Amino acid sequence: MFLCHCMKLPFLYSICIKLLTENIAIYKPAWQQYPYPSKPEWGADRAVDGNKSDLSFTGEQCVISDNSRSTAEWRVDLGEVLSIHHIFIQYRTANVVWNRNNGYTGRFLGFSVYVSNTTNKDDGTLCFKDNFYTTDTIPNPTNITCITHGRYVIYYNNRTHPPYPAGYDQYAFNELCEVEVYGCPEPGYHGTNCSLLCRKNCQDDQCYAVNKTCLSCVAGYIGSQCIEECNGGTFGLGCIHTCGKCAQNKHCHHINGSCMNGCDPGFYGYQCTNS
Repeated sequence: MFLCHCMKLPFLYSICIKLLTENIAIYKPAWQQYPYPSKPEWGADRAVDGNKSDLSFTGEQCVISDNSRSTAEWRVDLGEVLSIHHIFIQYRTANVVWNRNNGYTGRFLGFSVYVSNTTNKDDGTLCFKDNFYTTDTIPNPTNITCITHGRYVIYYNNRTHPPYPAGYDQYAFNELCEVEVYGCPEPGYHGTNCSLLCRKNCQDDQCYAVNKTCLSCVAGYIGSQCIEECNGGTFGLGCIHTCGKCAQNKHCHHINGSCMNGCDPGFYGYQCTNS
């Protein structure tokens, strides 16, 4: 009962999600494109160490990348393909008020977040691309809802196609003090504390973290929960294949397309597609 009300009331939504999921990025391996030379204390791992109380360079809790670069990329490896709900980002502030007068707002503008099964962002899902924030409106920290599956969460920014909107810094930086990825820590689970198994017909045991819906279905099943068999004379993965010439116009088997009662005259084969 609490779960139902929780998910319907906006002011309880963030509390609900933290109950349903956990930060699956903490202490996971991280990488960045252009590390700051000879400064391991500003390395990629600082964004997944759980520390975000000091948002300056002296606190050694933030990723700080090299200067004067046209692209900036950072990623965390979750270790396997997992169900993700949302991503939290705390950007560097130098411990001063976050507004148009803070010099780091212009560095954050224009950022993107991807979730991918490979280290290449372009192979994955674009969760967010900033095309509209200004130095007055960009939120920090920010939460990005991205209900998907993936192994790598990738932060990206670039300054490769000038001119840029007013307020944009001329260079791209990784200045992430914390990136938290909320989802289920093991594949095949969902629900409160990620304690419920996905439906048995979810392909690769993958379902979304906060409900029972499957990412996709195994062969022979359709619907958000993969409990409906293919119908209308179809079979297979996604129910996209059409049954052959089964005897008496009977439907074929919903998984493999076999005609269980034989073929119409003139056709043969277990799917009755040969003539």
